Amino acid sequence: MSTATFSPSPSTAPPSHSKHAEKDGAAGRNRIGLRANLRHIGAFTRRNVMQIKQDPESMLDVVLMPVVFTLLFVFVFGGSVGQSLGGDSDSYVNYVVPGLMAMLGMNVAMAVGSGVNDDFRTGSMDRFRTMPIARSSVLIAKIVVELGRMLIAITILLGVGFALGLEIKTSVLALLASVGLSAAFGSSLMWIFILLGLTMRTTQAVQGMAMMVLMPLQFGSSIFAPPSSMPGWLQAFTDYNPLSNLADAARGLISGGPVAHAAGMTLAWAGAITLITAPLAVAKFRRST
Repeated sequence: MSTATFSPSPSTAPPSHSKHAEKDGAAGRNRIGLRANLRHIGAFTRRNVMQIKQDPESMLDVVLMPVVFTLLFVFVFGGSVGQSLGGDSDSYVNYVVPGLMAMLGMNVAMAVGSGVNDDFRTGSMDRFRTMPIARSSVLIAKIVVELGRMLIAITILLGVGFALGLEIKTSVLALLASVGLSAAFGSSLMWIFILLGLTMRTTQAVQGMAMMVLMPLQFGSSIFAPPSSMPGWLQAFTDYNPLSNLADAARGLISGGPVAHAAGMTLAWAGAITLITAPLAVAKFRRST
């Protein structure tokens, strides 16, 4: 005689076990390892690079901005500010170019917020959030591509600066350190603009808010002129302005001078900004519609 065995059907299984199984399965799907996360970042980075390839005009700001800004400030303000530095426009080149490295990082970072906002308005982000991927990989890929754009802009800036008489009075390694410092601080600013892009309803609103942040920080700093010529209250602002610290650190690394305090403050600002805004941006990305 044969015996028959019966297994409970899904409908007769205890509901508590099925619920636990669903939770365990969902938890397993939500756990994404480092290797998979890196693959996702690489895939989205390629996607963003392909977008630039299809729209090469999006690189015009990176190519033209360092040329226009360098020529404008050197030939318009170089004479008067150069004299206040004890020289002429040639000495102003060595002053302003390291400062422009800080400004370029901030201007390029602003483009991240506009790009994220555009992706949400076109529905791309909604599609990404339905995929079994780490949510942060979408945003980190944006930062990776913008860092590449930033390095291109800084390279062009230095090329124009060398053509106008910029001198490296330290070493090539120190010059590379100043570029790395600018990239580190610029990447931290990108998280702020990503958060703005996720919060504001339109690209115009993102750009308007970004300009309200950019203008006081840029012109209330030591990027274009020594703070000693400013009123006392503005000098106090420049002392705490992270762009002043970055500009001073870059000058010290390129032209010689004290570096430790300015570089340490820059890295501290970059770390604090990233630790605060990156989790907020990822959380906002999960909830945004």
